[in-house]
Amino acid sequence: MPIALHQRRQVLELDDNGHIRWRVVEETIEVEASSTALLLCDVWDGHWSRGARERLEELIPSMNQVTASARDSGLLIVHSPSDTMDFYEGHAARVRAQMTDPVEPPQVLPAPAADGDSLVAGLYAPNGTAQEYDPPLPIDDSDQGSTTPEDSPSKQWRRQHAGIEIDDERDLISDEGAVVYGALRARGIDRVLLMGVHTNMCVLHRTFAIKAMAKRGIHMILIRDLTDSMYNPARPPYVDHDEGTRLVVGYVEKFWGASIDSADL
Repeated sequence: MPIALHQRRQVLELDDNGHIRWRVVEETIEVEASSTALLLCDVWDGHWSRGARERLEELIPSMNQVTASARDSGLLIVHSPSDTMDFYEGHAARVRAQMTDPVEPPQVLPAPAADGDSLVAGLYAPNGTAQEYDPPLPIDDSDQGSTTPEDSPSKQWRRQHAGIEIDDERDLISDEGAVVYGALRARGIDRVLLMGVHTNMCVLHRTFAIKAMAKRGIHMILIRDLTDSMYNPARPPYVDHDEGTRLVVGYVEKFWGASIDSADL
C-alpha cells in the first residue's frame, strides 16, 4: 500500500552568485507501507523534569492516534522506551523482538551527506567517512535543558507511557539498535518515521535512533510535531523553548534526514 509523505529537508549549496545558503526542499514522496516503520523513542511514563513531563503529556493522544493509523496502514510499529525492558519481559511484542538476530552493518554517510548537491559532507566528513561525521547541535543543552527548576537528572520512568497502545500480535519492543536494525532488514524496511523525545538527546543519540540508523543506511524521517527538546531558553542561542525544538528539527533536516507533519499519517 503506497503512502504519500510530504517531507522537508534542507540542502547546503552555493546560490547563483556564489553565496553559501540553506535551501529548503519540500517534496512529496510515495513510499510502500511494507518498507516503512514507525518508531517511538523514549515515550516514557515519567521524567525528572516537570516541564518535559507536561509537554509530553500534551503529545500523547496524538502520538497514540498516529501509531494506530500507521499500524492500520501496514507500517511496522517499534516501541523503544529505553531502560525499561524488564517491565516488558514476556510481553509478546518483546519476545518477538528478542527472536530477531542483531545485525550491525558497516557505517555509511547519512543521506544528506551522501547527496552530491549538498556541501555538508565536505565540511563535516572531509575524509569521506561516516565515523567522522557528526555536525554540532544548534542549541546549548549542557545544563540538561529543563525549563523548570529541576537540574538533577535521574531515572523516573519504568515503562512506556500507558497512553500508547501496543499491539501484541504485530508490534516490536526493543531498545537495542542492532536488534531494531535486524528486524528492519529482515522485513525489507529501509525507511523509519520517528517520533518521541527528546529531539536533541535520545531522538538523535540512542543506538536505535536517528544518527545511528542513518549511518546504517536507513532513511530517517522525524515527525516534527510529535517531538520535544530538552532546551532551556536561558542558554544559547537564547530563544524560547519551542523555537529551540524547531532549530533541532532543522538540524535533522540539514544533516541526518528529513521531517514530516503527523497529518501525513
